[in-house]
Amino acid sequence: MQPTNRPVNAVELRDVTKTFGKVVANDHVSLDIRKGEILSLLGENGSGKTTLMNMLAGIYFPDSGQILVDGKEVSIRSPKDSFALHIGMIHQHFKLVDVFSAAENIVLGLKDKGKFDRKAISQQIRDISSKYGFDLDPDKKIYDMAVSEKQTVEIIKVLYRGADILILDEPTAVLTPQETEKLFSVLRNMRADGKSIVIITHKLNEVMAISDRVSVLRKGQFIATVNTSQTSPQQLTDMMVGHAVTLNIDRPEPKDPQDRLEVKGLTCLDGQGVKVLDDVSFAARSGEILGIAGIAGSGQRELCEAIAGLYPVSHGEIIYHNRHDEQAENLVGKSPLAIRNLGISLAFVPEDRLGMGLVGSMGMTGNMMLKSYDKGNGFFTDAKPPRTLAQEIKEKLEVVTPSINTPVRKLSGGNVQKVLVGREIASGPAVLMAAYPVRGLDIHSSYTIYRLLNEQKEKGVAVIYVGEDLDVLLELCDRILVLCGGKVSGIVDGRTITKEEVGFLMTTHKEEGRGHD
Repeated sequence: MQPTNRPVNAVELRDVTKTFGKVVANDHVSLDIRKGEILSLLGENGSGKTTLMNMLAGIYFPDSGQILVDGKEVSIRSPKDSFALHIGMIHQHFKLVDVFSAAENIVLGLKDKGKFDRKAISQQIRDISSKYGFDLDPDKKIYDMAVSEKQTVEIIKVLYRGADILILDEPTAVLTPQETEKLFSVLRNMRADGKSIVIITHKLNEVMAISDRVSVLRKGQFIATVNTSQTSPQQLTDMMVGHAVTLNIDRPEPKDPQDRLEVKGLTCLDGQGVKVLDDVSFAARSGEILGIAGIAGSGQRELCEAIAGLYPVSHGEIIYHNRHDEQAENLVGKSPLAIRNLGISLAFVPEDRLGMGLVGSMGMTGNMMLKSYDKGNGFFTDAKPPRTLAQEIKEKLEVVTPSINTPVRKLSGGNVQKVLVGREIASGPAVLMAAYPVRGLDIHSSYTIYRLLNEQKEKGVAVIYVGEDLDVLLELCDRILVLCGGKVSGIVDGRTITKEEVGFLMTTHKEEGRGHD
C-alpha cells in the first residue's frame, strides 16, 4: 500500500507561459496534479484557468515551460496527443451530435479496425457506468437527453478512450443539487480508482465539498495550492481577488410591495407547436426580487422574452401596473417599441448578451445610444449624453476596457455583462429582468451585480432574477418561482425554503404550486 505522505504526481506544469498578443494569459505557472485526487482550479474571470487546462488538452501550445506526465516531459500539440497521454477534458459546451445515440457519440472518431460492433460497445459503456456509478442508456438519442445525461456521455466518452486524468470545466453550471451530488459521487468513485480529476469552478461551496486540494490563479499567475481541509471559502476568495471580499448577499425586507407585473395563464408554443410555457401565472412586485429557478430549458428564456415582447404568446395576459396607479396595460401582442412608447420602463438583460443585448462591433458609447434615457430613475443620475453615461458606468462598475469606444466584443465576459446591466439599470426601469446575469462571472463581478439588483429593489423596482446557482437564489430572492417543463411547480419563500426542496420542485410537475403568497 502506498504511503499517504508520499503523493505521486500524474501531471507537473513547470513555468508554463502562454500569451495572446499583448495579453499574458498564463505567466510562469507551476502546479502539480496528483494521482487519485480531485484538484479544484480557482480564479476570477481572465485569471487563466481554462487556458492552462486547454494546454493539457492540446487546444493551445505553451510559449515556454515544461509539461511532465508520469514524470516524463511531453509535447502536447493536439487533442490527439492529449488522448494518447490519457488526458481527457470535458468542456462547458458539449460537443455531441444530437441525432446520434450515446454509444455512437462515444465511439465517434475512433479508428478501430473491424466493423462497428454495437453490442460490444454498449456492453463496454455499461461496464464503465456500473464501475463508477453512472446511469446511462447507450442506445438513447442525445436529443432525448437531459443536460446531466449529456454530460455523462461526455465523461464516459473520455473514459472509453482510456483517460486517467480528467479535466471538467464548470461541470455543475446547469445541474440541479441532486444531479450535482450524483456527479460528485461518481467523481469520488473515480478518485478511489486512482483517476486524477481537475475541476474548474466558481462555486466555493462545491470546492469545499468535493476537492482534496485547491490551486488558485490570479491575473495569469499561480498564487498557491492549499489543502481543502485547511482553508475556508473566505480565505480562498481573498487569494483569488488579492484583498478581503465580503461574501454576504444582502436581502433587505420589501417595503410596501405592490403588484407591478401580473402574468395570468401564459402559454407559448415553439415552432413545432409544442408548449414551452403552459398556463404560467405569477406576480412580480415592486421592491422585491422574484427569483426564477428551473433546470436548463424549462421555459425561463421564453418567459423573459414573452414579457419583453420578443416571443409570441398564444394564450394568457401580461398585465403591467405602473407606479402611478393609472390604467393597467396588457403587454401581449405589443412590440418592444410599443411597450416603451406606452411609458413602460421594462429593462431586459437577456441570456445572449451579444446576440440580443449589445452590438459587439460598437463601443460602450454606441451601445448606450441604443436605448432612450429620458427618465432618470435608475442607478445613475438623470438623463445624460451617451458618452457621459458610458464613462459613468465604466467608473462605477469598474469595467475594464482600454476605452469607452473599444468594441464590446473585445471585452471579457464579466465586463460585457457589467456594460449591459449598467445600461439597463440606467434606463430607470419599473421592472428589471435579468436572465443569468452572473453566468460565468467571477466572485467580485458577481457581487457587484447582486449589489446593483438590491439597489434597484430598494428604489421600488420589481426585479425578476433568473439564476442557476440555487445558493444565490436562496440568499438573494424574496420569493422564487420554480419552473419544470414549462409549468409552475411552485412559488416559494426564499427565506424559508431549502435548496433540496427547490431542487425537487425543479424536477417535479405539480398541479398545485406551493402558495402564490
